[in-house]
This record gives sequence, structure tokens and C-alpha cells, in this order.
Amino acid sequence: MRPFLSILSISLILFLSCQKALTETQKKEYLAKGKQIAKTTANHLGGELTKHMKAGGVSEAIPYCNGQAGPLTQEMSEKFKVAIKRTSHKLRNSNNAPTANEIAILEQFKELKATNTTLKPVVALDDKGHPHFYAPIIVQKKCLACHGVIGDSMKPATDSIIKTLYPKDKATGFHEGDLRGIWSIAFESK
Repeated sequence: MRPFLSILSISLILFLSCQKALTETQKKEYLAKGKQIAKTTANHLGGELTKHMKAGGVSEAIPYCNGQAGPLTQEMSEKFKVAIKRTSHKLRNSNNAPTANEIAILEQFKELKATNTTLKPVVALDDKGHPHFYAPIIVQKKCLACHGVIGDSMKPATDSIIKTLYPKDKATGFHEGDLRGIWSIAFESK
């Protein structure tokens, strides 16, 4: 009787786990939505940050980012009815600390990047069974003013401004093309 119960238990677990998997059509749908949401949010945040960089350089942009990146991201989350987050393996803001799933995705992206593999967004179910979109954030040249190598692509004075607002900052030392972090967008289940 025990072997029958074991087989039944395994079959039930496999059946339930298959029920939770996304179909290829759903994955494509969430991938397209995630890409659009990440792009729109990045453009919104980047546009505002660029305005402040042009108006007063890093001494105006860093405090603006410190006070407004979170509210702007929350605004976009509400607009799209999702939970949007940017996180990294090298944090600036501890409020953006990665979850276990995000750490796993970051590690996968870091391993792929180390082998010069092109990084592509992925969709998977999270711990709660919700569809989740993850996309790499790649360092662009304009990012280096605040995330570059101190004394090279980033001025020491910039680091001083950052350290006053983010005393535990680890988000420097990047080069153009590096993996800066990920977009993490949680959808509600259908």
C-alpha cells in the first residue's frame, strides 16, 4: 500500500506543479507587458533625472533621485497595477534589497554576463505563484557619473554627495556594459 501512496503523492505534486506553470502564450504576454512597463518606467525615471542633471549636475540629481525615485516607481506601479522594483547585487538604497528569487535571477544574469552571453528578460512564477518579469539593467555611459569607478569615470566629490545620502552605498565601480541590476515586476495572477 505504501508504494501506491508514494506514487499517488508524487503524481499529485507533479499535477499541482504543472497547474501552476505558465503556458508559452502567457509567458509571451507577460514578457511583452514587462518589457513595456520597464521601458516606460525607465524613460520616466531617466527623463526626470536628466532634467535635474542638466539643471544642477550631480549635486542636484543625486538628492532628487534619493527623494523621488521611490515615489516615481510607486506611481508607475499604480498606473500599471503591478509591483515594480529595481534591485541589484550592489545596492545603493537598502530599501531595494533583493528577495531570494531576485538574488537567484541576479546570479543567473551575472553568470551569463561572465560568459558574454546576451542577457534577455525572463518570466517565471514567484513564490506566491504570481507571474514575475525580470530584466537586466545594463550600465550605460551616462550612468557612470554616479555609478562609475571613483577617480576615473566618477568624481570623488560625487562619491561624497552619495555617501551623505547613502552611507552604505555599494553601487559604484561599474563600467559601461556591466550588469547594474534588474527590473523586477510582479503581476497578479490571472
